[in-house]
Amino acid sequence: IDLMLAGHTHGFQFGVEVGNFKWSPSQYAYKQWAGLYTEGQQHLYVNRGFGYIGYPGRIGMPPEITVIELKST
Repeated sequence: IDLMLAGHTHGFQFGVEVGNFKWSPSQYAYKQWAGLYTEGQQHLYVNRGFGYIGYPGRIGMPPEITVIELKST
């Protein structure tokens, strides 16, 4: 599998992202919780979504809509 697209985690609607540092409580529930992960030739992208569950807001975890352009090799 060269590319896997995963459902969103909402980033647990709370987190901190500064430069290359990112933290969210979701990292304790999911090994891969936001962004692009690469292992060898395999890639996994996890979107943080744009809605919410429960608490009607997001703190430090901006909504995300991802556009991925696939090209043949």
